[in-house]
Amino acid sequence: MNVGILYSRIRKDEKLLLNELRERDHEVTKIDVRKQTFDISEAPEAFADLDIVVDRCLATSRSLYATQFFEAYGIPVVNSHETADICADKVKNSLALEQAGVPTPATKVAFTKETAMEAIEDFGYPCVLKPVVGSWGRLMAKIDSKSAAEAILEHKATLGHYEHKVFYVQEFVEKPGRDIRVLAVDGEPIAAMVRSSDHWITNAAKGAETDVFDLDDDALDLVEKASDAVGGGLLGVDLMETGDSYTVHEVNHTVEFKALDEAVETDVAGTVVDWLEQKAEAADPELEVSA
Repeated sequence: MNVGILYSRIRKDEKLLLNELRERDHEVTKIDVRKQTFDISEAPEAFADLDIVVDRCLATSRSLYATQFFEAYGIPVVNSHETADICADKVKNSLALEQAGVPTPATKVAFTKETAMEAIEDFGYPCVLKPVVGSWGRLMAKIDSKSAAEAILEHKATLGHYEHKVFYVQEFVEKPGRDIRVLAVDGEPIAAMVRSSDHWITNAAKGAETDVFDLDDDALDLVEKASDAVGGGLLGVDLMETGDSYTVHEVNHTVEFKALDEAVETDVAGTVVDWLEQKAEAADPELEVSA
């Protein structure tokens, strides 16, 4: 099969996928979104023979537009534009989880400093303020006092971009110094790891230590429900332990998995490519996907 890799930078994650695809003798078309143009009426000639496209864009805006174009061209893309749209925005993400009955942290959204302060005061201290679009744990704030809240809200209100004027306020969840990242395909886990840190932010990108994690039945059920809630696909489902249960605080659509690959014995890239072959074959039953 001919797999399009949509990217703006080739990181270790993309190299793992590229190596696995090439080892299976699949054709790979690398599509650098920084150099590509998209026509609203017809697909560029370079896309003519693509069987499936994998969105690995770093920039949210590029991911959302590019996936929409590929769907308009009738070319299967993972993840879908619908999934990307929900996962890229924390408000939409939280709403989707809540509406699907998936336990997720209590969240309030406000559009002015005054109403945001009311939401913060309702939660009490500490609580958390997050950007509606963002990754790698950036621009998140644990708010411990009213004076800190006032300063952070003032900074956000004057930053200029409209997204900073959407105040996403969340309860602070007491977790045991770690959270759980699950890489899943259409709700089926490939592997899971814990990310541990003394800091309240436990992202691997922030230097958290990683180790393999065995999912119990409750976690497996939540991963499937969270995946369904956002439309399925190749996803990173993030859970936090809350006593004898879990809460799902986020689902990621252009999920990184290099840290997971290093933490577990599972062939992560190989399993992802197995799934891509199945998706391509389902889209075109006459397609020969075997290497």
